[in-house]
Amino acid sequence: MTKTPPKQQGAARNLDPQDWDAFRDEAHRALDAIIDNIRGLRDGPVWRPASSEARAFFRREAPREGQALTRTLQEFERYVAPFSMGNRHPMFMGWVQGAGSPTGMVAEMLAAGLNANCGGRNHIGLDVERQIARWMARAFGFPEDASGIFVTGASMANFLALLVARHHATQQLNVRLNGLGALKTTLVAYASRDVHNCVRQAMELSGLGARHMRLIASDERRAMRVGDLAHAIAADRAAGLQPFLIVGSAGTVDTGAIDDLDALADLAREEDVWFHVDGAFGALAALSEKLRPLLKGLERADSIAFDFHKWLHVPYDAGFVLVRDPQAHLDAFKSDAAYLTRAPRGLAAGEIWPCDLGPDLSRGFRALKTWFAIQTFGVDLLGECIERTCRLAKKLEGMIEASADFSMRAPVTLNIVCFGVTQDPEGALASEIVMALHESGEAAPSLTIFDGTPAIRAAIVNHRTTEEDIDRFMGLLNGELARARQRLAAADAKARAPQPREAPRGPGRTPLSQD
Repeated sequence: MTKTPPKQQGAARNLDPQDWDAFRDEAHRALDAIIDNIRGLRDGPVWRPASSEARAFFRREAPREGQALTRTLQEFERYVAPFSMGNRHPMFMGWVQGAGSPTGMVAEMLAAGLNANCGGRNHIGLDVERQIARWMARAFGFPEDASGIFVTGASMANFLALLVARHHATQQLNVRLNGLGALKTTLVAYASRDVHNCVRQAMELSGLGARHMRLIASDERRAMRVGDLAHAIAADRAAGLQPFLIVGSAGTVDTGAIDDLDALADLAREEDVWFHVDGAFGALAALSEKLRPLLKGLERADSIAFDFHKWLHVPYDAGFVLVRDPQAHLDAFKSDAAYLTRAPRGLAAGEIWPCDLGPDLSRGFRALKTWFAIQTFGVDLLGECIERTCRLAKKLEGMIEASADFSMRAPVTLNIVCFGVTQDPEGALASEIVMALHESGEAAPSLTIFDGTPAIRAAIVNHRTTEEDIDRFMGLLNGELARARQRLAAADAKARAPQPREAPRGPGRTPLSQD
């Protein structure tokens, strides 16, 4: 092994270790510690609030002088690791968040070691990203040459897809150059009322305006009413407006509902508008042969937004947007700049770089951890894990339906179970149960709102969650319901109790007397 040369007197300092062997030992200890942390997840709480000591620690001024890596790792163990989000834990069911994997952690470490900027240039990181695009194009039934790019998450992916759709609808007017003032009429988009709020936000950020996002009513399964959509489009055309985008949902954020994607594709073709699918987590159900039929019509979309960091458990963050027409994708973002000049050979070679397909020039190597997940686990196992979470959701749905104390609030399509307390018209008991479970560290469901009333939402995403965990969760619900009733009854009794009258302020004087 090559020994680190002694530090030269007066040499300029840099950020590499002065003692590589000592650094190696510390790095190995850190890796062992986080592996132990993941391995022992079940032994700890799902979540605990940050201590006052930890909060105070992160209000300190930035240090002028550095410290040993050993001490920084000790501070991480004391002030960070115990108070993380909790989404790795098998009893975390609060939001649709991936649990990560030890394999993904190693991949993230390797990507950090390479420190590749994947915005462009001629290096292997771009080939890895292109392979992911081809793999997903095949999984979703898209053409082999479909264009794709990694982004932070589905919110950004939906935004980029909307920009592609806007450019496609207005390419003769060159809105990229002339701005929205060049439009001859108002562009209008359509989605279900259950669509993720990021789609509405995309309309705001694109300059088209949220008021021009038509939210179409949903049916009893929380899927968009296609007939209502057709009427809305006809009304807007009659008013002189220009429909340009239909957004279908493959797994809505609240309930996991899936729109009739085939019918939406038919209507989009008839109306000559862009058909985009927000498949943030649900699109990856295509990896399961059993679940794939639920997504019929996805293969006809013009673009799809989805996340690898949800159901594939790639470490955060790893969102993706896939566009059927590579030229439409390129036209929406490509810009010429001297510092992006291409060359026939060398590091500047390459016709299309990722920076031509989105707004980011500086981009991390998100593709590597995604490639590790697919390459290491294989599509079949990933599909099995997705399918199992849906099976567990159906098990929980059956237990709720069999309970006298709880009742379902929405149908279960994929892996999200929404329910409430049977006699809880204002949702107070549901809210108490969720907060108490969080504080106990035993489980972490979340709250959502149906018709103005809070409901409990269990999103079963974690590949570590088992049938025994669902049984335990049901037991915890029953226990917390009993305690929540006691707390609310005590609070109600206290509120109804007569309050003592205020004593007079002086002889013969009442609180309202005046001089």
